[in-house]
Amino acid sequence: RELLPPWLVIVAGLTGIVLLCVSTKDVPVAPLRTKYGIVLDAGPSRTILFIYQWTATEANKTGVIRGCSSCPVQGLGVSNYSDSPQKVGKSLEPCLNWAQKEIPAEQHGQTPLYLGATPSTRQLNLTHPTLSDGLLAALTVALKSSPFSFRGAQILSSPDKEAFNWVAVNYVLENFFKYDWQGQLVPSGKGMAGVLSVGGTSTRLTSHMEEENQVPKEGVRLQLYGQMHNVYTRQCPCHGTDQLRRTLLSLLIQ
Repeated sequence: RELLPPWLVIVAGLTGIVLLCVSTKDVPVAPLRTKYGIVLDAGPSRTILFIYQWTATEANKTGVIRGCSSCPVQGLGVSNYSDSPQKVGKSLEPCLNWAQKEIPAEQHGQTPLYLGATPSTRQLNLTHPTLSDGLLAALTVALKSSPFSFRGAQILSSPDKEAFNWVAVNYVLENFFKYDWQGQLVPSGKGMAGVLSVGGTSTRLTSHMEEENQVPKEGVRLQLYGQMHNVYTRQCPCHGTDQLRRTLLSLLIQ
């Protein structure tokens, strides 16, 4: 049997050592850049600032987000500042300053900032539109002065608000999509849940309508995760917590 030349043995050995060293090192992969978004939920009793984050990952052309953290604004809801709108901006400052620390400074300018006002502000707009306009103008000035990318402050209609609640609940329940055992996004195959929202003056049931021709004009159409969803809210006036409390008090008095 012929022996290999010594130089060939040495080269082969060195090559093996190099390959062994390379194989034990992980190939560096650039991490996906995390993006952020801020939503101010201006409810009837208080305002809460929510921070969300996401990466480039999408499921059928719709982003995949997760709640990051939140900051309850001290004081009452924004509609209570209708007589002194100049104070509403000051009430938001502590949470806006907190958000600047939570989000990397280099991303402040690219972070969208929204404010959505709900029932009490909507009622104010119906009874005193001038006061409502002044309040939204003061909110716009205050939020534009922040380092974030302000995208608007608006009064959400009741159908839109309940549709957003419906999206949030079904998103958390993973009814739109789920992760398989490989960590890939796949359709969940589950049905959509209805949402019962109990407010102070009424109760609302929001559900998914299977047949498009059955959706009333007040319904909301949403394109999410590659599918069209028709959502409708049924209002049940005088069935809120305020009425329940008054009924209970009346029974106790009797």
